[in-house]
Amino acid sequence: MEMRLDVLLLLLAAGAVTLVPRILPLLVFSKLQIPDWGLKWLNYIPIAILAALLAQVLFMHETMQWDYLIAAIPTFLVAIYTRSLLGTVLTGVIVIILLRFFF
Repeated sequence: MEMRLDVLLLLLAAGAVTLVPRILPLLVFSKLQIPDWGLKWLNYIPIAILAALLAQVLFMHETMQWDYLIAAIPTFLVAIYTRSLLGTVLTGVIVIILLRFFF
């Protein structure tokens, strides 16, 4: 099997573009001591991203998708009470399946 040089260079460039943004922060932050307030602030990033994604799915449509909004309520309650990712995901999927099956 023959590989063209331009395809090989394209694959290497794509690999570099993917690798550099992942390695660069590790190299920079491994040398720095992040203060406690910075670490506390960084802990809020995942929940902020999740909230933004969830708000976009639930509220940013021209037509309201009530099944997602209704499914979000028990899913949120399971997430709060169990703190289990598997339980939360299963609850959301099962509620959506039931809503679409019955309505």
